[in-house]
Amino acid sequence: RPDRKPPAMANVELPQLGESVTEGVVTAWLVEVGDTVEVDEPIVEVSTDKVDTEIPSPVAGVVQELKAEVDDTIEVGQVIAVIGEDEGADTDGGGDGDGGADGAEGEPSGAPEDEATSEQVAEEMEAESATDEDEDDDESADDDAPAESTSTTSAPSSPAPSGGDTSSSEAVLTSPLVRKLLREAGIDAARVEGTGPGGRITRADAEAAIADPPADATSGAAPATDQPAAGAGVTPAPVQVAAVGTPDRPRPSPTQVDFQGQREVVQDLTRVRKAIAKGMMDSLQSTAQLTAAVEVDMTAIMNLRAAVKDDFKAREGASLSPLPFAAKAVLMTIPRHPTVNARMDLDAGTATYYRHVNLGMAVDTERGLLVPNIKDAQDMTVAALARNIADIAKRTRDKKISPDEIQGGTFTITNTGSLGTLFDTPILNAPEAAILATAAIEKRPVVVSDAWGDSIAIRWMTYLCMTYDHRILDGADAARFLQDLKWVIENHDWRAEVGV
Repeated sequence: RPDRKPPAMANVELPQLGESVTEGVVTAWLVEVGDTVEVDEPIVEVSTDKVDTEIPSPVAGVVQELKAEVDDTIEVGQVIAVIGEDEGADTDGGGDGDGGADGAEGEPSGAPEDEATSEQVAEEMEAESATDEDEDDDESADDDAPAESTSTTSAPSSPAPSGGDTSSSEAVLTSPLVRKLLREAGIDAARVEGTGPGGRITRADAEAAIADPPADATSGAAPATDQPAAGAGVTPAPVQVAAVGTPDRPRPSPTQVDFQGQREVVQDLTRVRKAIAKGMMDSLQSTAQLTAAVEVDMTAIMNLRAAVKDDFKAREGASLSPLPFAAKAVLMTIPRHPTVNARMDLDAGTATYYRHVNLGMAVDTERGLLVPNIKDAQDMTVAALARNIADIAKRTRDKKISPDEIQGGTFTITNTGSLGTLFDTPILNAPEAAILATAAIEKRPVVVSDAWGDSIAIRWMTYLCMTYDHRILDGADAARFLQDLKWVIENHDWRAEVGV
């Protein structure tokens, strides 16, 4: 309408993602033109040479324009989207009525949106075939142990505009991100009332529905029909949950490949996978790596954890796995062994020793192994470490971690034992001087010596494996550190650490 006042516009720029990051690549748009977004709602996924991250909207409103396409390289400060005030109008120039509006809003209107939509569909279908790994459990660490196994069989054999939703959900006005949130919560989008323009389901609507599901809102695996959205009598497919306390089959790799009946598939490497590969090779070629290990008795910690874990979680809001204990022991031991928390610059002829500890925690994600670090962890308690480990693990998997949190580590822990590994020889997270792998903790018969002599007892045992840079850390120094670490784990008064 010519008499209508145009909405105020706000440019969304690529923010400074890290001290050394100057550009990024758009890997997926999480919104489309016409979507209503809230402040801090993720709108685009950007990949750098450090990490993939989601960029939130700085303002609330309606997406007016997307100024970059998937795979475009954009510089820091470059405008990537335009968001206008939400005045309840459609964005394609149509009227406020129903005529013609539904068809236009259901489809992208330009090339950038077409590519973004197809990319989002591919990501959503891939996410449906991967195991959900967002929750930390009691056995969690950097590589979480499975908490439950969910079977999803409703994905179509070919991509659909809705990213795999049933036909009753395809006609619902909403963004791919909101559809994904509802699908992961098992809620049929057709049962959710939208409060956005034209009945569009906003992220706030989705979160409200997830918090308080409407009656008959659960979506099942039953095939879609042409019945109205209110179709009664549809029974949701039961969720398969692994029985607690019984052996559970290891979860599949988060990397899934759709072979489509072919013998082999060739895929382009992601930027993150290229960065991981380059970092691993650079580490091996630029350092002299050796691995040493000690066997450690974890019985006191495991018994204490079993006694206090429920109260601890209620009080601290984080699970008490063995990992925070091991991390605290490392932080207590490092000050007596400065060469472990150091790095060497052979070209400059210098060695740098750190009084502080930026503790790297390797996190298993569907994009690959990433190592964010907890800044200034040296004085943290077991409780603080448990909270911070859970926080950075979740934010890394949710693509909320910043490149600055990936850089600047001084010592790294990788917990491959959470997936049952008995022994490991990790590669250094160069230029750090050492990385510690915590292996699986298992009950084993061991010889115990006490005042009454030797006996065989059942103990909780594990191996601690440390890879170190032999250029700055001699074998004897590495052995002394591991023996000191072993003594702290086995003899420290951990009851005081957890408030007992």
